[in-house]
Amino acid sequence: MAIHLTPTEMARESGLERRDVIAKCMEMGVPIFQGRIDKTLFLASLQTHASPAAREAEATA
Repeated sequence: MAIHLTPTEMARESGLERRDVIAKCMEMGVPIFQGRIDKTLFLASLQTHASPAAREAEATA
């Protein structure tokens, strides 16, 4: 299983659109190195930067 994915592959893995993956990388500071994104770093950052409402809902569940 590949760990470094292109934005298109990452979009398939995460259920986002390609442009949203790139925007999230920019927002969260996840590097895109030689056209590839570290899958574990991206998904971990995505969880960490979840909206406050989503974090509160998870905490109360």
